[in-house]
Amino acid sequence: MAPKVLVSDKLSETAVQIFRDRGIDVDFMPELGKDKEKLAEVIGQYDGLAIRSATKVTPTLLEHATNLKVVGRAGIGTDNVDKEASSKKGVIVMNTPFGNMITTAEHAIAMMFAVARQIPEASESTHAGKWEKSKFMGVELTGKTLGVIGAGNIGGIVCDRARGLKMKVVAFDPFLSEEKAEKMQVEKVELDELLSRADFITLHVPLTDGTRNILSADNLAKTKKGVRIINCARGGLVDEAALAELLKSGHVAGAAFDVFAQEPAKENALFNLPNVVCTPHLGASTSEAQENVALQVADQMSNYLLTGAVENALNMPSVTAEEAKVMGPWIKLSDYLGAFAGQMSAEPIKAINILYDGVAADMNLEALNCSVIAGIMKTANPDVNMVSAPVIAKERGIQISTTNQDKSGAFDGYVKVTVVTETMERSVAGTVFSDGKPRFIQIKGINIDAEVTEHMLYSTNDDVPGIIGNLGTILGASSVNIANFTLGRSEVGGGAIALLAVDGAVPQKVQDDLMATGLFRQVKPLAFDIA
Repeated sequence: MAPKVLVSDKLSETAVQIFRDRGIDVDFMPELGKDKEKLAEVIGQYDGLAIRSATKVTPTLLEHATNLKVVGRAGIGTDNVDKEASSKKGVIVMNTPFGNMITTAEHAIAMMFAVARQIPEASESTHAGKWEKSKFMGVELTGKTLGVIGAGNIGGIVCDRARGLKMKVVAFDPFLSEEKAEKMQVEKVELDELLSRADFITLHVPLTDGTRNILSADNLAKTKKGVRIINCARGGLVDEAALAELLKSGHVAGAAFDVFAQEPAKENALFNLPNVVCTPHLGASTSEAQENVALQVADQMSNYLLTGAVENALNMPSVTAEEAKVMGPWIKLSDYLGAFAGQMSAEPIKAINILYDGVAADMNLEALNCSVIAGIMKTANPDVNMVSAPVIAKERGIQISTTNQDKSGAFDGYVKVTVVTETMERSVAGTVFSDGKPRFIQIKGINIDAEVTEHMLYSTNDDVPGIIGNLGTILGASSVNIANFTLGRSEVGGGAIALLAVDGAVPQKVQDDLMATGLFRQVKPLAFDIA
């Protein structure tokens, strides 16, 4: 059955057609974005939900979203999506950070020009029939220092445009390396130095606990007298009341804001102050940007629903379409290893240690980690997936650690998972053969070679005669057909294991009869999702 997507906000017909062309059933009902009751009634039918800003993805809506796998936001901001609730529900949240980069950067530059030359006030005055040429004395941008807070995608474009205007550019960004700054031809500085040197300051960071009020009253007081401040990023980055006082005192010469702490902004401390330019969150509002983000979200959601590729996800690691082709069997292997460890662990798990060897160590380890954790967590909760598993593990206080190493043995690469409980550690390792099939290659340090099947039986015993005969006789008596049989031992007469692939679920009677022989320390049926 084809995946089904609901578009509950206004998206272009071209974007809707992308879903259809990819073989996805799509319903275009933009009126539902503002009708939360009706949206809740129908959302259970859909695998994907494509939105802009009108639709609110709340915990209440997610309770009704029984089949939902992905929410795609056509745009950058996802304030209208409860990402924590989505993660717990196992729903991927994607945005489209690149579709409106140019548009937003251009708006910041336009706002900088507007406040430098007081263009809005001069225009209003001229429309009123006044000719106040001497009143609107501006400043040039050439030769001025622009301080850019956040030199990522949009901030980087602003830096490039500003250099084209012959401005000096200093940037504060903890994630900006000296090499990247040199390549961008900007000077990397700390925040205090930026505040003291900049003639213009523009912000291009997301709103997080670390960036909230980054231009606080204290930091605004550190700015150069006559500075002009532009915010086209997110409301809440600037203490608007403190800025208003500095504008009134003349310390700040002007401000240009496209975003506000409270939106829609009907009242604000910055409104009606001289040389303050305000626009109603227009950063991404060009026809080109709106079309770009709509096409991008349709393409991303289609890729995920059809191929498993994860792009621009906010609550799980991204996996490109190319990575998905190569990593698909390794993601499956990671899930199987986690599922094995989870089914074998009767006690609460305290820690999960994952070792990546050889080619596995060069892959997208965040995605593989999520798959391992999901495999383990699904033992207790079948509804867990790669999105929700890390959240659940964190809530339970489970410590996750990873180790990478170069190729160390006969296999090009392998993954080894060790779970730690209060009383024991249990490990299982696996690899992917050239046929693309995952295989178990080691359990409890004992080497084996077993293809993963839907139903399996695992046993431990001392290395003594009679094990194979008893397994075959007792399973046969209950009409359980053995498809494959793998044995391994630590040493002659030492600990040994058996891992059997069987054609159906193993009845409880088989387990009881095997344990009654006195030959086995442990007998455990296992189940794996081979789909």
